[in-house]
Amino acid sequence: MKATDPVLELAAARPFFDQSALPNTRFDLRLMAGECALVVTHDADRATALSDLCSGMLDLRDGAVRFMGYNWSELGHEQTYALRGRIGRLPQRGAWIGMLRTHINILLPLLHHTREPLDSLVDQAVELARQVGLPGLPIGRPEAMPEADLMRAACVRAFLGEPRLLLLEHSISADSDELITPLLNLLTRALDRGAAAICFTRDSRLWRTQAFPLAHHLHLLEDGLNPVRSVREKSRQRDATERERTD
Repeated sequence: MKATDPVLELAAARPFFDQSALPNTRFDLRLMAGECALVVTHDADRATALSDLCSGMLDLRDGAVRFMGYNWSELGHEQTYALRGRIGRLPQRGAWIGMLRTHINILLPLLHHTREPLDSLVDQAVELARQVGLPGLPIGRPEAMPEADLMRAACVRAFLGEPRLLLLEHSISADSDELITPLLNLLTRALDRGAAAICFTRDSRLWRTQAFPLAHHLHLLEDGLNPVRSVREKSRQRDATERERTD
């Protein structure tokens, strides 16, 4: 990957309509190192499908999806698995394997996709767990954990291994008060290291309250990804329209 390459690029990418919850349209997005896109959507299935698209998990009818300079559709299985090891996801519905304990769930994605030594992964996971408010790496079964602690564990899994791309599908809400600050701190450090991120939300007011720097602010709608216009932009557009009418 060249320094001038985007970490993630959707170039007129249109997946097959019957393979996902995404609308039948082309998607365009470029995320450079250190950039974060906020995507507003009320449809959890669409958020997951867009994350799948970015991760090379959907076949394309047109266009291309590139991650770290690589076109997903041109890669073999081993390269694909290795690259997915550089993506951290915070899924909508947890995606926990019930028969495995939580710490195995946390470590398993990187054990599968990378050659990172187990001891190193455990040390990283323990440190991340403490940063999000857990006393250590949780070892109980996911179904036995309080929901708030399970969300913290999901954050550990997403940020483990210093991923180059973060796909935070789970919408942060004002109800997550104790988690907002540590999560945004982790995200800030990841972006400072050169990662890129897509964060999904149902309501962008929380992000405005936090004054988090965003490279893109988008709506995921029936016609694809659309820029969210600010109140100031809407006012300028309204004034321009009024001037055209009076001329």
